[in-house]
Amino acid sequence: MDERFKSHLRTGMTTLARCWAIRRSDGREYGFTDHDRSLSFDGLEFKADTGLTALAVEQSTGLSVDNTEALGAISDLSVRAEDIEAGRFDGAEVTAWLVNWADTDMRWMQFRGTIGELRRTGNAFQAELRGLTEALNQPTGRIFQKPCTAVLGDGACRFDTNEPGYAVELEVEAFEDGLVLRWKELPGFEPGWFERGRLNVLSGSANGLWGLIKRDLNDGDMRAIHLWEPMRGGLQVGDTVKLLAGCDKRLETCRLKFNNVLNFQGFPDIPSEDWVLAVPKQTGQNTGGSLR
Repeated sequence: MDERFKSHLRTGMTTLARCWAIRRSDGREYGFTDHDRSLSFDGLEFKADTGLTALAVEQSTGLSVDNTEALGAISDLSVRAEDIEAGRFDGAEVTAWLVNWADTDMRWMQFRGTIGELRRTGNAFQAELRGLTEALNQPTGRIFQKPCTAVLGDGACRFDTNEPGYAVELEVEAFEDGLVLRWKELPGFEPGWFERGRLNVLSGSANGLWGLIKRDLNDGDMRAIHLWEPMRGGLQVGDTVKLLAGCDKRLETCRLKFNNVLNFQGFPDIPSEDWVLAVPKQTGQNTGGSLR
């Protein structure tokens, strides 16, 4: 907090308003204020006609998690119900200022974090805002288990999912119940190739959204891709999607399907609970010899 802002607070006759900037993961930016007219700074307009208000910001020293909540109204010009339902605001970056509306250069950044749980009630929404220390509240470290713990294509896996034969872009030919996409054929890809993979939407109203693939199979004379959850955002026939090959996290799949066994992040030879409790016997198969 600079000295000009402190001096303004000490006068006792303040001209203050709250402003919020929201930056979604797709690059869209929104500005809101609880003032009775719109304000502008940092190249962003903070609109006054959104009805957005905020509860008190809970802040503390140390590494405890700071949090607050924002309440607002849904409108076609700012936050739309379809975008909330589609999850476009999930994890969006939020910055909040206390601003002198008579001189917007005089402001204090009060909060910075991300949107957590976002609840919608009728024509209003309530967003939980989580501080930067929320990231320190997440478990880290390696997990010792037989399946691979990496996500296909991430920094630990290092596999390039854009290699030929592991992804395909095509237009949606049929879409049923928000869960099943069908094509007459997917030449070059055997059934099950995209199972446990990912579907990215590249065009249309659902552009930027994605879903996880549950099953990939032949259904009569059609190839069917089943999703785990209904696709949000209004995916329609004719929209372009990208199918990414699936990985079931097994060592055999990593070696034979992706030729990426050097980056396998699981422990396929870790002993099971039965092995820990086993004792040598002279009779039967449990002789104390090699399990292989």
